[in-house]
Amino acid sequence: MGFTIGGSRGTKEFRSGVRRRGRTSECTTVAEYTGLWGWDAVPGARAAAPSRDCSCGHTNCGAPGAHPLDFAPTVPGGATLDEVTEVWGDYPGAAILLPVGRSFDVIEVSEEAGRRALVRLERMGLPLGPVTATPDGRAQFFVAPGAAAELPQLLYRMGWDDADLDLRALGPGAFLTAPPSDHAGLGPAAWLRGPALDCAGGPPQARLLLGTLAYICHRFRR
Repeated sequence: MGFTIGGSRGTKEFRSGVRRRGRTSECTTVAEYTGLWGWDAVPGARAAAPSRDCSCGHTNCGAPGAHPLDFAPTVPGGATLDEVTEVWGDYPGAAILLPVGRSFDVIEVSEEAGRRALVRLERMGLPLGPVTATPDGRAQFFVAPGAAAELPQLLYRMGWDDADLDLRALGPGAFLTAPPSDHAGLGPAAWLRGPALDCAGGPPQARLLLGTLAYICHRFRR
């Protein structure tokens, strides 16, 4: 007995199954961030290329596809898969955003400088946390909370305060797009150095990495 490919019932069941699998995959990824690494996660807006209209619906959105959805709850670090699914099920397709300033701050440099610094830091045997790469060419180093507030003083002590460095710190109030979510309609974020059990819960102090990052950034400026 034959069957028709793409029959209405079969198509509906297939599409429903794809949506369920997509939601399951999303929730599993979020649950890894919350349950395994202990990070908070927030459902974020998406932006569709090429116009990059933001899914938040605001025509004058200042950060298309790179901000939390209005009224979206925070899924706390430690949340289980069932707890994540209960929340994320209301936000299918949302980007995964990690609030900065709670479990970690971020030092951000150009991706090329970040890649070179990462190689040097690994050779030096310095402690490292996760590092992401954004589709607009930035590398983001996870460091201990407080780095954003301490950065000017740290640069001053190291003699880099007067240098023109393509380097900044992100702290409380900022959000990082977690891989593999799309960032601002430009493409997916990716790991340059993925989280590991020995570092994700306690990223290194910024001062341990900052000298090398500043030096590499200074060389790129020259």
